[in-house]
Amino acid sequence: MTSSNLTEQIISAAKNEGRTLLTEVESKNLLMAEGITVTDAHLATDADEATAAAEKVGFPTVMKIISPDIAHKSDVGGVVVGLADADAVRTGYEEMLRTVRESAPDARIDGVSIQTMAEPGIEVIVGSTTDPQFGPVMMFGLGGVFVEVLKDVSFRIVPLASRDASQMIREIDALPILEGVRGQAGADLGALEQLLLAVSELIERRPEIAELDLNPVFAYPDGAIAVDARVVLHEE
Repeated sequence: MTSSNLTEQIISAAKNEGRTLLTEVESKNLLMAEGITVTDAHLATDADEATAAAEKVGFPTVMKIISPDIAHKSDVGGVVVGLADADAVRTGYEEMLRTVRESAPDARIDGVSIQTMAEPGIEVIVGSTTDPQFGPVMMFGLGGVFVEVLKDVSFRIVPLASRDASQMIREIDALPILEGVRGQAGADLGALEQLLLAVSELIERRPEIAELDLNPVFAYPDGAIAVDARVVLHEE
């Protein structure tokens, strides 16, 4: 199956179910098909599937709850990292479902996502939203919890040129962190520029996408990878 066909299949499946929000697994599969680097993710609906998926992506692994009703997975015990072997995955699956059902009893649970565990890096966010006046707009800033606290972000209208991507990165206040401070390794700014351009091209190519969030993206001295992804489609 070509990348274009896979993207269309994912989008069509969501629309046929009356959904605009893609699951994290769907979002990552779409992004991977479109050439954007993300951690591998597989849907599992029981402990056996979770174990098989973990053996496929390799240990240690990450498990996240998949639910259309849970926006912040960590708040309800829906994220577990560092699962070292098959027994840990099986136990983690049962414990996660029990914890999530206690914390969010009305939430629909579609299963869990079993993912590659990436090495930590500098956390940044790359996003896109649709402005009613300007159309698609890109965002960049420090990621993880920092984006909500510091709100240190930059914006540009899609499509981005190389100059736009470079400026977005360099105009945030946290640039010194990305460049490396006090002996800490900096981020690969070129890789971040290429990621911004790739997302901009995706938004142009797929007008069905209303919102896209990659948060966090782990930025390394050589390269970058999105470890969490969220894609929202336009309502028809």
